[in-house]
Amino acid sequence: MKRYLFKTFTAICVFGIIAGSCASKKKTQMETTEKGEKELTMLVGTYTSGTSKGIYSFRFDEENGTTTPLSEVEVENPSYLTSSADGKFIYAVSEFNDERAAANALAFDKEKGTFQFLNAQKTGGEDPCYIITNGNYVVTANYSGGSITFFPIAKDGSLLPASDILTFSGSGPVKERQEKPHLHCVRITPDGKYLLADNLGTDKIHKMTINPNANAENKAPFLAEGYHAAYSVEAGSGPRHLTFSPSGEYAYLINELSGTVIAFEYKDENLREIQTIVADTVGAKGSGDIHISPDGKFLYASNRLKADGVAIFHIDSRNGMLTKAGYQLTGIHPRNFIITPNGKYLLVACRDSNVIQVYERNIDTGLLTDIHKDIKVDKPVCIKFVP
Repeated sequence: MKRYLFKTFTAICVFGIIAGSCASKKKTQMETTEKGEKELTMLVGTYTSGTSKGIYSFRFDEENGTTTPLSEVEVENPSYLTSSADGKFIYAVSEFNDERAAANALAFDKEKGTFQFLNAQKTGGEDPCYIITNGNYVVTANYSGGSITFFPIAKDGSLLPASDILTFSGSGPVKERQEKPHLHCVRITPDGKYLLADNLGTDKIHKMTINPNANAENKAPFLAEGYHAAYSVEAGSGPRHLTFSPSGEYAYLINELSGTVIAFEYKDENLREIQTIVADTVGAKGSGDIHISPDGKFLYASNRLKADGVAIFHIDSRNGMLTKAGYQLTGIHPRNFIITPNGKYLLVACRDSNVIQVYERNIDTGLLTDIHKDIKVDKPVCIKFVP
């Protein structure tokens, strides 16, 4: 009897140890999953005229705002970058006003944050300052070149030579800034049908039809033939960056020279201007970037050269109209900024302060609070989260 009790007791103890071990292991796995879900892989593009090497990767915790450095790769002047939809490839410009102007392709390990340089192709247009991809092509906006360049993507993620360069003509009334076309941004409309291009030099938003089946294998051009329209904004505005509301019903344009934000209704595949509101109240002529919070309730626009900071607007969900909600002063020359997917933080690349500032967002008022967890990077000018 005693022997039986001893065996039973032993079995219970062993079972308890195994169960406890499994529970402990399960908890650890759960904690790891939760940690992974709140950590974002972040890329930073820079100007390399100082001590910066090029592109940097970080892990950013969108729950507490902390940052962990991961890796870096040498690329010259990667002032703007983007990633493929699966995060396996990074495409970045090399912004130069000469033959060094290029688009770069890199393989990317999202878990480790490491890069492998694949190749570079010349843009054929000076100062490429914006880059996007639809998975089959990479497209750059070339500021000084006044052009857009299209690159087919090879099967290994590298870039084939430019298949086409679309060059624009014209000028604007601000002689020192609008002496010729200056392409500053290219975006694909939410319905995927059109390419929109902001032309700072001619005060226009160009609209072109995309060929949805174009790829490197069939060698079809990125743009469909025959259709090219343009929306004109007020003379001297200097269109810079454009963003769409999460619903796709509205578009918002930040104008570098006038310092205004223009709101558009996007309906029946067309833009219709509904409002103009001032973001730069001191006339600095240096407005930069524009983004909307994930919940669609607030719009943010950066301003440089004077009163450097971010203008904050509330968006009326009924009609897309903007109302000024506040203004947040930042470090020097806030060029590009980004909002975390959960909407909790807004990160600002302050080029001349050599830091990325981390601000916590009030989801009710849209206002920002500096949490003093700066990320030190030399001449940061672009921030992206990898999907």
